[in-house]
Amino acid sequence: MELVARLASGNAHKLDELRAALPDWTIELLGVDSYPPEVGETHYENARAKAVFGRGVAPPGEWVLGEDSGLAVDGLDGRPGLHSARWAGDDDPLDRLLAELNGVSDRSAHYMCELVAIAPDGREVHATGRLDGRIADERRGSEGFGYDPIFVPEGEERTVAELGDAWKRGSSHRARAARALAARVSG
Repeated sequence: MELVARLASGNAHKLDELRAALPDWTIELLGVDSYPPEVGETHYENARAKAVFGRGVAPPGEWVLGEDSGLAVDGLDGRPGLHSARWAGDDDPLDRLLAELNGVSDRSAHYMCELVAIAPDGREVHATGRLDGRIADERRGSEGFGYDPIFVPEGEERTVAELGDAWKRGSSHRARAARALAARVSG
């Protein structure tokens, strides 16, 4: 069943990942100049707010996807967490994270993704994806985006940036959430 959806985001990387994870869907960016601020207390609340906003401006016959994701590091009490995208301010987020982990023994971490889809009839479907791993001691690799050059997935020795975009399209937190979402939408 092919679905047409708009992603309530301006992030082309996320769009590419979702297109790969949802091959039976036709997904485009919503294409608005600005989005409401992310003020939710959870990734789900932020994803849902994006989807609700998008539902108000998307073409009436299309689904709308809201997505929110982040990186939680156990040794930093879950930071950067909900504020992963803006956590470092004007500083490089990878440099800041590596600096804060200097001398911290617990480098375990996980990526979290929440997806909310709202159908043309207003029905809401929600799914979560998680990727466990640890933070490397230094940047490695050139693919992916965000924290991928320092995130080593569980069972791997290479960072997501070293494993590459093809690996990420099938195994990331976002891909896992998308597969769960697709199963719920079609079920």
